[in-house]
Amino acid sequence: MNDPDDRLGLRTYLTPEEAKEFHKLFMGSFIGFTAVAVVAHFLVWMWKPWL
Repeated sequence: MNDPDDRLGLRTYLTPEEAKEFHKLFMGSFIGFTAVAVVAHFLVWMWKPWL
């Protein structure tokens, strides 16, 4: 899969397989970060409600 015509889009330099792998890592990181933020907000809310 080293064919330059197999790359996606303009200047992405990723093959479809690389793009799927990057997307999987990106979404996993995003969901993990969001989960940590939700837990942190919940804990702060339990400690000191702001509404």
